[in-house]
Amino acid sequence: MKILLVAINAKYIHSNPAVYSLKAYAREYAAYTETAEYTINHRTEMILQEIYKRQPDVLLFSCYIWNIAYVCEIAKEMHKLRPDLPIWAGGPEVSYESRLFLEQHPEFRGVIRGEGEETFRQLCSHYMDGPDLNQVKGLIFRNSRKELMETPHREPLSMDELPFFYEHLENWENRIIYYETSRGCPFSCSYCLSSIEKNLRFRRLSLVYRELAHFLLERVPQVKFTDRTFNCNHEHALSIWRFLKEHDNGVTNFHFEIAADLLTKEELELLATLRPGLVQLEIGVQSANKATLKEVCRITDLQRLETAVKRLKEAGNVHLHLDLIAGLPLEGLESFQESFDRIYRLHPHQLQLGFLKVLKGSRMYEKRKDYGILHQDAPPFEVLATDWLSYEELMCIKRVEEMLEVYYNSGQFGMTMRVLEEAFDSPFELFYRLGEFYDQKRLFFLSHSRMRRCEILLDFIEETGGPRALYQETLTFDLYSRERMKSRPVWAACWQEWQGASRRICGKKNAHLEGFYFDFTRLLQRSQKGYPRRKDKRQFYLFSYDERDPITGQAAVIPIEPEEMTNDKTHQRDPGTAG
Repeated sequence: MKILLVAINAKYIHSNPAVYSLKAYAREYAAYTETAEYTINHRTEMILQEIYKRQPDVLLFSCYIWNIAYVCEIAKEMHKLRPDLPIWAGGPEVSYESRLFLEQHPEFRGVIRGEGEETFRQLCSHYMDGPDLNQVKGLIFRNSRKELMETPHREPLSMDELPFFYEHLENWENRIIYYETSRGCPFSCSYCLSSIEKNLRFRRLSLVYRELAHFLLERVPQVKFTDRTFNCNHEHALSIWRFLKEHDNGVTNFHFEIAADLLTKEELELLATLRPGLVQLEIGVQSANKATLKEVCRITDLQRLETAVKRLKEAGNVHLHLDLIAGLPLEGLESFQESFDRIYRLHPHQLQLGFLKVLKGSRMYEKRKDYGILHQDAPPFEVLATDWLSYEELMCIKRVEEMLEVYYNSGQFGMTMRVLEEAFDSPFELFYRLGEFYDQKRLFFLSHSRMRRCEILLDFIEETGGPRALYQETLTFDLYSRERMKSRPVWAACWQEWQGASRRICGKKNAHLEGFYFDFTRLLQRSQKGYPRRKDKRQFYLFSYDERDPITGQAAVIPIEPEEMTNDKTHQRDPGTAG
């Protein structure tokens, strides 16, 4: 007997903890259970061939919004090849409207609904030992007469009963480790499936400490906590953050999803003491429209959230990732622009602009007609229009999102964007205008190198009447902030004029010396913005690539005093800036 658990992930670096948790929990059947992971970048024909070669006796798929189309296609073809093979599905994408799913996909024998560990163990028992499926809670399945049968829902397990399956970390080399210390969510956001499970459970801290110590000892690069709101229990969060501080190995990064407005003074003070890069925080803001937040049942104190984010930014040691959702009820284009501008001005390291997904089982799905929501019929069920937002306006936000990813979230244009945003009435207007420029020039349909992105930005600046010479220097600054360029941008000043000073100051360091007519010293301070001051003579900066910022990955930038340059005579003959 061979029972095969299949995961199809979004990317290679991702893993699927569900299939490993099911296998580890059903430990008495471990000898008969195997796992297989693929990605949506693999051809479905290749996945089908690989599964077929393994000749399973029972096949189970882990189903999510990103892979359900692949799963259904593969299952349909496998059923043609092996019509007697029992094929099962589980996971959030099939746990709701399960009966409809089975009616539409007759190739599946049944669905494991909800939390799967104990249900899977008993399913293994059915195939190995013969107990009737009607005795297994948490299933909907076809009986021998092809009738759909439904068993009662299963009560959730204690978190302490869940297995730890990361003993052999070599299986996760070069992949993100996903780890959970709680299940359920205390909030009731209408767009989220996590709000359905009200039984909030936590894993015993002594177990958590032992498991985190294993990750730290093995020096894994990143552990991503999947707890829906990690800091909803303050003592639980504080205890884990204290443990990570005390046992920091100087390498491992830990990612948490939190509600920033719930952060206490004690938590903020503790977070400010952590090693830069030890922790990164993802904060779901979703909207700054209070009426919208109330309508979707999201409880958020926006002022407290902003205060907490500003304090974390001032500390400068935690990577901050903030989220917004476009397409929520009561939020049109103007309101969304206000939300965007308010959150952008907090200057998180990343601002993710997502679009509402109308998920089966969520309250948003039930009320979609009340809101006039049009959404995709196929995954990811993304919003197309609402009573407040037309499709044309949504396309506008899509262009803003694309430009935000390229020029802000990439971290490749930091100095340029800090200066450029001052030239527009609002951050949203900047990305909107830039998106329009890309659209008019049909640039969205092409693949662009980083240097080409710079050239496009210079063309945009010239068209909008901006000072090209300034942005030639900000872009040069940004290019060297990220890497020691093999060739200089065509618009940069002549390098030979300070080549001697560069050799003397850089020496054998992994560094680069660059001169500018604009003084960026003030803007290098985290709290400062505005236009850099133009100087009569060059201001020199040393970019040190062995001293990168652990949060942003940017090279350390060290202003060079004039007397350090005067020891070399070549600085006196200056050809001026190109362009």
